[in-house]
Amino acid sequence: MKYKCRWQTIFLLLLFLTTFSVLAQNANDWATLKYRNVGPNRGGRVTAIAGVISQKNIFYMGATGGGLWKTTNYGNSWDNISDGYFATPSIGAIGVYQNNPNIIYVGTGSDGLRSNVIAGKGVYKSTDAGKTWKLIGLEQTGQIGAVRVDPTNPDIAYVAAIGNAFKNNEDRGIFKTIDGGASWTKILYHSDSIGFVDIEIAANDPNTLYAAAWRAERKPWTIISGSNEGGIYKSVDAGKTWEKLSQGLPQGLIGKIDIAVTPADPNNVYAIIEAPLPKGGLYTSTDRGATWNQISDDKDLVNRPFYYLNLYAHPVNSGVLFSNALNFIRSNDGGKTWEKLSTPHGDNHDMWINPTDTMVWIQSNDGGANITLDAGKSWSTQFNQPTSELYTVDVDDQYPYWLYAGQQDNYSTIAVPSRPPYGVQAGANAYIINTGGCETGPAVPKPGNHNIVYSNCKGRFGVYDKRTDQEKQYYVGATNMYGHNPKDLQYRFQRVAPILVSPHNADVVYHGSQFLHKTTNDGVDWATISPDLTAFEADKQVISGSPITRDVTGEEYYSTLYEIAESTLQQGQIWVGSNDGVVSLTLDGGDTWKNVTPEGLPKGGRVDCIEPSYHKNGTAYAAVLRTLLGDDKPYLYKTTDFGKSWELLSKPNNGIPADASVRVVREDPKKEGILYAGTESGMYISFDEGQNWTSFQQNLPLTPINDIRVFRNDLILATMGRGFWIMDDISPLHAKSELSTNQLLNIQPAIKYNYRGSSKDDIPEYPSPAANIHYYVQSDPESIQLDILDVNGNLVNSYIDKGKGASTDVKRDMATEFYNSPGKKVLTKNVGLNSFQWDMSHFGPWSDNERRSYMNGPSVTPGIYTVVLTVADQKYSKKLTVLADPRVIATGTTQKDMDAQIALSLKIRDLLTNANTYANEIKKELDLVKGKSKSKTQRLQGILDQLQTPDGTYMQPLLIDQIGYLASMLKQADQMPGSDAYTRYENLAKELQVIKSIKK
Repeated sequence: MKYKCRWQTIFLLLLFLTTFSVLAQNANDWATLKYRNVGPNRGGRVTAIAGVISQKNIFYMGATGGGLWKTTNYGNSWDNISDGYFATPSIGAIGVYQNNPNIIYVGTGSDGLRSNVIAGKGVYKSTDAGKTWKLIGLEQTGQIGAVRVDPTNPDIAYVAAIGNAFKNNEDRGIFKTIDGGASWTKILYHSDSIGFVDIEIAANDPNTLYAAAWRAERKPWTIISGSNEGGIYKSVDAGKTWEKLSQGLPQGLIGKIDIAVTPADPNNVYAIIEAPLPKGGLYTSTDRGATWNQISDDKDLVNRPFYYLNLYAHPVNSGVLFSNALNFIRSNDGGKTWEKLSTPHGDNHDMWINPTDTMVWIQSNDGGANITLDAGKSWSTQFNQPTSELYTVDVDDQYPYWLYAGQQDNYSTIAVPSRPPYGVQAGANAYIINTGGCETGPAVPKPGNHNIVYSNCKGRFGVYDKRTDQEKQYYVGATNMYGHNPKDLQYRFQRVAPILVSPHNADVVYHGSQFLHKTTNDGVDWATISPDLTAFEADKQVISGSPITRDVTGEEYYSTLYEIAESTLQQGQIWVGSNDGVVSLTLDGGDTWKNVTPEGLPKGGRVDCIEPSYHKNGTAYAAVLRTLLGDDKPYLYKTTDFGKSWELLSKPNNGIPADASVRVVREDPKKEGILYAGTESGMYISFDEGQNWTSFQQNLPLTPINDIRVFRNDLILATMGRGFWIMDDISPLHAKSELSTNQLLNIQPAIKYNYRGSSKDDIPEYPSPAANIHYYVQSDPESIQLDILDVNGNLVNSYIDKGKGASTDVKRDMATEFYNSPGKKVLTKNVGLNSFQWDMSHFGPWSDNERRSYMNGPSVTPGIYTVVLTVADQKYSKKLTVLADPRVIATGTTQKDMDAQIALSLKIRDLLTNANTYANEIKKELDLVKGKSKSKTQRLQGILDQLQTPDGTYMQPLLIDQIGYLASMLKQADQMPGSDAYTRYENLAKELQVIKSIKK
């Protein structure tokens, strides 16, 4: 029996080690595959900010989907400090302990309860000014409205927890820690449906607290803000006991409340209160909350309270108040009258003023965070914050291709390039272009004509033309939907009303209300080709916003279409999904329809995505989001019989976490069996049609993945808080089953673009033009080598795994305005998948500078090359096709032109090698004769002085530099060399011969 147990133990140990080895190998297989951020580098929503009193240059901002950021230079640049630490990118509140600003508490979960609000995951603490973080509890509190640190004791902090935004939960109320977050006590609680949105500490007494209760809940069809149980509470014993304040405050229905106190007059307490008219507005107390008076019912104070309601009292002047809402407004008379102030963006959320220099503020809004050093006269830019929230992604067919989306709270949909399409002096932000519609999108470029973009704005269909910057409007029904009860509308459109261009005919465009609409003339005429394809439950057709404030912007319109997809394998096979949980299918272009909703799917969820298979007719995948109904489970389905039956792919323990709601699923167009899933908490991949999943997060920051496209073998993502991301060349994923021995993978064709790449720290990140070469290493070899051969077998370039590595600097020559390329790369030989980016160049001229020798060679001409990988004396080879930039060919440049260019360039390269080696020979002889023969030293130095330019500023370039100048001239574009280039080469070659003929 003992031996049996021992053998079982050994067997289990071996099984564990084998499994661990396989997992480790799989992890290494993909470690080299990375995403890059292509922007836009423009801010998204920021609902939490903070500053440091003693360090006026330091500020923090918390984005609603982009995490926590810090600036140390007044907002000139921002760095993310939450990636890798926080379990959610949604920031609710920031509390800095000002006596030691290294101590920071951050509550996650924004208090701006939009339908796309991202759930909080607790409170985090840093003791080193944000370098590192520790989760300190309250993971189930959902959205956090405020975090306050006792100004006299950093171990005492308070949290106002709104709770789960979509369902009742017990973890809401006011929480307190007295041990720096090691433990928390709920010191004020009302019920599982009413949380607390704010807490304030009296400026002159840390035992005096004010707290605001709020009943808030999102439904897909409405926003609930307010109840008879809301109001303001006060404690004078640090939260041991509480009193609900009432004297002078509105009674009955009370919604969201924001409280403000100020050290300028600690007896004054201010509050903006959502309440039925005329009771809503600003209330003030001059006796620490004992009695209150309504001072103002200005409509700008309470215009959309569930989303923005923030009051701030000036820290030095108690009569100055600020309100952050739709507009940013200020009162100089204690709230009686108000004036509008300008900020870089509307929809305002938060602010902070440095009490030691009240000209210095930070303020936040739907465009990011902005800092002023002159009390709001001017602001820092928001075009340095890569926190944009993007609803979808579509791509055009340009070279390079562009990415399109609706960006939350942008006045237009946008497009950005995957790589630099041309030079712009203002930097990459100059590439962000408007493409019609508005913030919600989508924006869908027309195949074959990227100048035409079909854009949407909350159901308003437009045809945008980049050439004229005009958008023709063709609204289905042409009805302004705002403010309506949806049951009274002829056509119901939600904010992200879907648009699809048929993959079979670019002139056929589909658009969705509760019906599917079709146009064949760019929207001039619409045909309705379906019945109502939604569940349309009567009790969900209500005017959104209750019980106090109406909010009917289209976001809450329920029972509308959310997804349209047509099979690439069968024209007229169209799948649609509604935002109330219905999946429908037509096989005849809309003549007949079937309800094919998965059996067992709980009703009411939003059908976010349907993906008809590229490989098997009748197979499709669907992702359904039920987060807005308080259900965070992933619902990912597959059908193989046109929706007659469905299989749940997001099963327990098969890779996707139980609380990672799936927003999008895509099938790889080239490799059957590979699926990509974008969830609330990141990326996942399956290699077996969804039976098993593994994280494919790589270097991607934690943020919801709203949409995915696979295009030209690139994996393209749209995120809800960190912009667009691209993984270039995913061909290694297609070879997963082959990755077991040393090998060179098939190489995708490479386009010979001509631009300079950006630094990896830059956003957008643009890689230098290169051919991606992937190879697999089974075990650590002694050496590895990669050779590139032309069609005649001549060596083009060679790379090894030894050397000093690449010099990363790209130097600009002030005299010539040419740029020198970085140094030569060194091969990696890691066990697993390795990737090498060949810059499509020949080896350069020899130099006595080892780090520059064989660098900066001529670019290759388009054609077919052979790549040879040598690992442990074994050779592996694959063909590589280098393609010309299609734009270059379109301008009339021919293959013959480029062949002539490379032929001359190689001659110039060899001439430069000849000159360099001769100069090196002379220098060696000089070293031998110095101090021995004055005459020979002078003769040798005279020869060298004709070859090399002397040190100094703007010295006359001599022969070697003249040859290099000619070589650089021919690198600037794909072209036929001019006649002067040939003449100059001949003259330089003769000059070198003359110099070499001089007697040493």
